[in-house]
Amino acid sequence: MASRPTEPRSCDTFVALPPATVGSRVVFGKNSDRPCDEVQEIVYFPAASHKAGDKLECTYIEIEQAAKTYAVVLSRPSWIWGAEMGANEHGVCIGNEAVWGREEVCDNEALLGMDLLRLGLERADTAENTLTVMVDLLEKYGQGGNCMESHMAFTYHNSFLIADRKEAWVLETSGKYWAAEKIEEGVRNISNQLSITTKIDREHPKMRDYAKSKGWWDGEKEFDFAAVYSYVNTARMTTSRGRYCEGYKLLNKHKGNITSETMMEILRDKESGINMEGGFMTTGSMVSILPQEPNLPCIHFFTGTPDPDRSVFKPFIFVPNITQLLKTSSPTFGHDDPVKKKPRFLTKPDRRHELYKQHESAAVVMETFKEKGKEMLEQIRKLEKEKINKMESILQNRCLDVNQAVNLFSQCVEEEINTYCLRI
Repeated sequence: MASRPTEPRSCDTFVALPPATVGSRVVFGKNSDRPCDEVQEIVYFPAASHKAGDKLECTYIEIEQAAKTYAVVLSRPSWIWGAEMGANEHGVCIGNEAVWGREEVCDNEALLGMDLLRLGLERADTAENTLTVMVDLLEKYGQGGNCMESHMAFTYHNSFLIADRKEAWVLETSGKYWAAEKIEEGVRNISNQLSITTKIDREHPKMRDYAKSKGWWDGEKEFDFAAVYSYVNTARMTTSRGRYCEGYKLLNKHKGNITSETMMEILRDKESGINMEGGFMTTGSMVSILPQEPNLPCIHFFTGTPDPDRSVFKPFIFVPNITQLLKTSSPTFGHDDPVKKKPRFLTKPDRRHELYKQHESAAVVMETFKEKGKEMLEQIRKLEKEKINKMESILQNRCLDVNQAVNLFSQCVEEEINTYCLRI
């Protein structure tokens, strides 16, 4: 069995719903904190129909394919099948976190939490339906396997924040057992710890019985999922020092005035540890605007590069015939990929995509030449602001040019790359 790391390494996911937001919108955000040399790519997969009996190869195991899959946009470590965060054509967004607890983490290869995330997005059209898909797959196939591209094992249970235009759900797991909490207003965040306490809106049917059989719960005291299934002092969760608490405070600081830019500001916050630095760092970020009015488009912003403080949040809108996101897609290696060979991870190929390479060079300039770096940062922030204003205009004027939206994300990537090239 793999053990919990000495210092928890995870991510942070946030959601704000009216009346915590400006306008009738749900705002979603996530930082993906991963090994500092891991490449995160932004990829798009269109909706598809599949034949009965088709199989689907996930990161480690093969499962049954669904008859139909929805279009998805994903931000993912480039070596896996699943994703750290993403959205589908119906306005469902998910972010996942690594969590640990009393239950041992299984090293056996099964579905990764990141696989469950993508499967949920591909197979469901609301947040709650997504939760149902994910827990059904968890029950059938289990979760497990190395979550890092390395011969060193890094394994964990998973928690998820799932949002749509109307509501959000927190889903937290411990092995095959799980609890879920529904959020209909206000703010909520998850980090690298179990956080569902006594408000449990859905659960694994044997979750409480299992806890009793392990001696974690006496069957009489009020059931507190985080306290029972982990070592968290739930009475101090929102006051003790830690990223979950820091995220909670940042959300509540802006409660009532949260916009997409507010969420980007939270994700860029280094003092709180939300924007993580070091051996594990923020390697990709996402912010989504989910208007409660169904006729308005959902808008999803992705960086596709490390450190949101010196990255551009670029907009994506689901429309038919989207241009493939070539410059944020990593090279593929087919059956020669070290992930697919056993023993796994004997070598580590260069998975950098074009935007990652240009951003990497720009980061060196920012660190080495302060004035030039400051100018470059001002230019990319100007580009980002232009795109945010354009997206706000689309929502305010209720006017989306579908022909432009086809190339929206790819065009912004080109503009970002050009900004780097002109100043390196």
